[in-house]
Amino acid sequence: MSNLHIPQPVAPMIPRTIFNSDHEDFRKTARRFFEEKVAPFHEKWEEQQHIDRSLWNEAGALGLLCPTMPEEYGGSGVDRLFSVIMMEEQARAGDSASGFSLHSDIVANYVNNFGNEEQKKYWLPKMASGEVVSAIAMTEPGTGSDLQAIKTRAVDDGDHYILNGSKIFITNGYLCDMAVVVVKTGDISAGAGAVSLLIVDAKSEGFTKGKPLKKVGMRGQDTCELFFDNVRVPKSNLLGMEGMGFIMLMKELAWERMMIAIMCAAGAEGALATTVEYVKQRKAFGKTVASFQNTRFKLAEMRSEIQIARVFTDRCIEQVLKGELSVEAACAAKYWVSDLLSKVVDECVQLHGGYGFMLEYPIARAYIDTRANRIYGGTNEIMKELISRSI
Repeated sequence: MSNLHIPQPVAPMIPRTIFNSDHEDFRKTARRFFEEKVAPFHEKWEEQQHIDRSLWNEAGALGLLCPTMPEEYGGSGVDRLFSVIMMEEQARAGDSASGFSLHSDIVANYVNNFGNEEQKKYWLPKMASGEVVSAIAMTEPGTGSDLQAIKTRAVDDGDHYILNGSKIFITNGYLCDMAVVVVKTGDISAGAGAVSLLIVDAKSEGFTKGKPLKKVGMRGQDTCELFFDNVRVPKSNLLGMEGMGFIMLMKELAWERMMIAIMCAAGAEGALATTVEYVKQRKAFGKTVASFQNTRFKLAEMRSEIQIARVFTDRCIEQVLKGELSVEAACAAKYWVSDLLSKVVDECVQLHGGYGFMLEYPIARAYIDTRANRIYGGTNEIMKELISRSI
């Protein structure tokens, strides 16, 4: 299939300073991958509701999976700016199907930060090569952002746990070979103190997957329910210590929220770029849509707000690299930039006119694909609640 044309972002008003030449070389590889191997197949993946399994192996062969993991575990041992580049190029290409960032920058971090040597040696190289696709299973049908209320249980049975329960909205769930599952262990009346994390092999007897869920947008992304019916999980698959799951989850959540902000900032830049190109070509009443004052003012507003989002997001990324990003800054980035993306995309649809509602136009896909950013990773209302507690 031919490459889709993906316009260059509008030039920034304030140049970015966080990347060096190594980062930009990596960006070229990531950009080529998303332009050639991902973007042209979007429709196919929407129909099958997941990407091709082989794409994981291709990404692994190019060093695009788990780049921040240590070299002894199959990664490249590089900084998180390489992860940032992967997310930005994914968003720029309008790719709402691949779940690479969850695999490389959420699940791999749990294994690397909290796993023992045996767990890291076994799982991380396979994750880096694409041999293993991973998921993290937190949300349940009856619990959204309230992780302390989960009902999935892992009951002590000698050298094993017996796992029962179900999870919903699990990214990479349908193709996953392994899932880090959030469970209750021991005395469940202990609330957050009963939460533990288990590595569960998808080949385990009693572990089943539902069909991919029918979503409003992001229809090419593999999202499904997972079911655990008396699954025997070796105790050696416990991640970290029993009862420490909630603390481990909290330690990683600021970065997970930043990931959403990073993708939303790049997504807004992509939406603006495709719209600028469209309005300069499209004519109404004998002149281009771009020549109307309303269009010019809307583009000026969007460019300004996207630049503000970019500067704040990049500053937060600098804090991430130093290990100094505060919970409230991550929450602010997640809620504000995801809100902005929805606003920008809505304005861009309007500037496209009727074609903005046609799915063959990238902006129409963005309209339905980007809405979920305000929900997952903790709803934007919960972000505001968390920020307010620090005041």
